[in-house]
Amino acid sequence: MAETNDSMSGTSKLVKGSFLILISSLIFRLGGYIYRVLMSRLLGPAGYGLLGLTLPFQGIFQILSAGGLPPAIAKYVAQHKALGEDQMARQVVYTSLKFMMFLGIFFSMVMFFIAPWLANDVFNTPQAVYPLQAVALITPFSVIVGAFRGAFQGLYKMEYIVITRAVEQVFMIVFAVVLVMAGFFAAGAVIGTAIGFAASSLSALIIFRKFLWRYLPEIDSEHRFNFRQEVGLMKTLFAFSIPVIITALSEMAIYDIGIFVMGIYMAIQDIGYYTAADPLARLPLVISLSLATAVLPAASEAYALKDRSLLNSYVVQSYRLVILLVLPMCVGIAIFSEPLLELLFGSQFIFGADALSILVIGMSFYTLFIVSSSITQGIGYPRIPMYILVGGTIINLILNLILVPLYGIEGAALGTTIAAFIIMVTILYQTFKITRVKLPYLAFGKIILASLAMALIIFFLPQTILGLIIALIISPVIYIIALLLLRGFEKKDVRLMGKIARRAGPLTKALEKIISVIDKFAS
Repeated sequence: MAETNDSMSGTSKLVKGSFLILISSLIFRLGGYIYRVLMSRLLGPAGYGLLGLTLPFQGIFQILSAGGLPPAIAKYVAQHKALGEDQMARQVVYTSLKFMMFLGIFFSMVMFFIAPWLANDVFNTPQAVYPLQAVALITPFSVIVGAFRGAFQGLYKMEYIVITRAVEQVFMIVFAVVLVMAGFFAAGAVIGTAIGFAASSLSALIIFRKFLWRYLPEIDSEHRFNFRQEVGLMKTLFAFSIPVIITALSEMAIYDIGIFVMGIYMAIQDIGYYTAADPLARLPLVISLSLATAVLPAASEAYALKDRSLLNSYVVQSYRLVILLVLPMCVGIAIFSEPLLELLFGSQFIFGADALSILVIGMSFYTLFIVSSSITQGIGYPRIPMYILVGGTIINLILNLILVPLYGIEGAALGTTIAAFIIMVTILYQTFKITRVKLPYLAFGKIILASLAMALIIFFLPQTILGLIIALIISPVIYIIALLLLRGFEKKDVRLMGKIARRAGPLTKALEKIISVIDKFAS
């Protein structure tokens, strides 16, 4: 009975934690989109291009400054707490925080002093000096909040991660808007981000001292580490974190390497157009990341049980769901790229429409890579996606160096799309080889045909905001009807939709009627 209660408690904790992390991710993404839309409106293409040039450096130096340690902190804090080694858990946080603060200050100074060289000699854009130097303000605060979030995760206090995310986003958006309107231009937007991280780190510190200190008791003299012991602990933490750093940097390079190359060859407003297209192209990734989070532990469990049938079911359904949901979204974004950019970022940014149409295809390839990556990690092959990402980064760099001088921002989008296709094919091959899964190509073909049918009809709508609104209304109807006629729905889909409908409150009855019709056509 006690074991059952412990199991239920663990499951409840996992479900609650996953839900809160999902909320945290949604806050982060929503805040990011609001920030980008507001900045594009306030700065215009040239100013937004300057900001776009700094965004990859923000990410790179945050990753380098954190040293990949937040996931390591979460792992070892949870591990030591489970073993009753509370003082050791606190030592992990204490040692990591000290080292991360050192890295944060070091890389902050590096960014500040190389900014003039980057702006003047690499990008030939002197006005980028101040925005790039402002990035140096972010790293010291980002590492503090990163360390505390790792501790929160290790202690299963996910609600505090949500709070710090919310504080970060609110302060970032408010102060970025205020500083840009006050005349600080793109540098003001970056400083606003730094203020967001400063507020978030302060909130994390307050939360940790007020609510979590009791979970990690003061280290007594017997357990206090000397310098040599701390170095040994850091080696342990780094052994875990180095693959995290390499993977994170490679993933970022897949997204942003085109911006670096455009910074060398293109005018700053062109980078502004591309920076507006990029977040719209990444919209499908929200779905794939959610599915990837769910499939990793599921695949791990099936593989551990040596249940080939269950593993096959998880893998097939993961790919099928991501294609079912992502493909029509990518088709719609590709067709209505111009009115989407105009609606969100303004008519000045419609010159990024062709790049968006190309790039969203690349992101559809990347969604399958993300799902495959989670599957391979779940069944015990975490280095495969890391190696493939590193190879994809090199390919992406070479393609961008060739294509950007020839085709501009469309060349950057094309290079990224080709690289995404290559890494998708590579990891799919590796995943099928390891799992020995055979995909239902007929089922996938039906989804592709339904998406093409939808595309054929909405393609003839006017490429305006009104046409976009009409497409948003009729596209789901066309897609569902096409799937019904092709018998593209399965009984599993019907059961899943039924579960969702039962929780839809006043819409339950209406949804159940629609689901009953779908059920008649389900294969």
